[in-house]
Amino acid sequence: MDQLRVGLYVVLDVSWFEHPFAFSHFKIKTEEQIRTIRSLGLKTVRYNPSLSDISPPLQGAPQQAPSAAVAEAKPDLAPALQAKRALMERIKAQREAAARIESAFINSAKAIRDIEKNLLSRPAETVQQATQLVTQIAESILCAPELAIHVMGDKMGGEELYFHSLNVTMLSMMVARDIRLPQAVVGVLGMGALFHDIGRREIPNRILLKTEPLTQAERHLYEMHCQYGVEIGQRLHLAPSVLAIIREHHELFDGTGYPQKLKGESIGLLSRIVAIANYYDELCNPVDIIDAMTPHEALSVMFAKLRNKFDPKLLQIFIRCLGVYPPGTIVQLSNGVIAMVATVNTAAPMKPMIVIYDANIPKDDAILVDLVREPDLNIARAIRPAQVPGEIYNYLSPRKRVSYYFDAGKPGQESVAT
Repeated sequence: MDQLRVGLYVVLDVSWFEHPFAFSHFKIKTEEQIRTIRSLGLKTVRYNPSLSDISPPLQGAPQQAPSAAVAEAKPDLAPALQAKRALMERIKAQREAAARIESAFINSAKAIRDIEKNLLSRPAETVQQATQLVTQIAESILCAPELAIHVMGDKMGGEELYFHSLNVTMLSMMVARDIRLPQAVVGVLGMGALFHDIGRREIPNRILLKTEPLTQAERHLYEMHCQYGVEIGQRLHLAPSVLAIIREHHELFDGTGYPQKLKGESIGLLSRIVAIANYYDELCNPVDIIDAMTPHEALSVMFAKLRNKFDPKLLQIFIRCLGVYPPGTIVQLSNGVIAMVATVNTAAPMKPMIVIYDANIPKDDAILVDLVREPDLNIARAIRPAQVPGEIYNYLSPRKRVSYYFDAGKPGQESVAT
């Protein structure tokens, strides 16, 4: 214990619940941390030479009994464990917030299901319901001082069909908030994003659900969903600005999109936003789940290989908001720990909330760490799920589908009206 120094990377051989630190192994940064470690009653502490800045001073044979310094420090154990209890309370509050947000997400997905189901039988009432939903989401997102993006679980009760519309709406509004679009324009964007695929109801399922490449004839029929969507939107008396998004959501900045092969700024601003959100979500959640990209891969492909297809400024904003490591990404931290990104705060996208893999802690009690509170800890790299051992993958349980929802409320408040 007398050999502990600032700069040593130590490993604590006690349960996570018996010490006040966020991790059981870390680099010592302060004398205060040394005093706390000494207060834990350990005789020795292991250290990792390769991760340490210094070597411990040699002081002869290891001591069998705690030194006087250790004995003096023992009274500090109570405040140390109190700090751990405070951390556990924070984790509990974060779990409760996640449950609240998941509930709001499911309710929004159900609302979209009802909107789609009743669209043609009760058009006026349903469009009003959609407008109300979009207004509530828009107000919530635009008025919040900070915006947290959560990755959702798989316990969704059969609402998966409606996640794409909800994802595209949420991601589009995220960009709208960043570029400070007026609230009225955000409402138009939200309606266009919500209804962008409405024309797909005219396309046969054998084409929509086909996992092999479409034939040229099938591709042509599928691309008609943009025009069909406009026609349905006209019957519903949607605003011309909303119809423009429905028509143009597959147009690409380099002119390779459809149906009109529009190029650059001849595509409306709102349509350019929805095109990015739509493309990203289709990469993450394709018809055949085998082809699914991780959020990190999808952003990397869009930026590195497909950059010319999107408005460059909007793509940059989209990536900045989601962070290089979007929610749902499995990562390795700078201390070697494996984790999954659970929540990104758009104000600090490189410092997300993460779920830590620790075999000694039950999955349901998994440690949540807010990297904003850990200034010396960073994400080192993203890891493909296939490269992660099975027990770690199942513990972190990355979602089969990647769905996002935004918490725009203060702790303890309902964030998005459902």
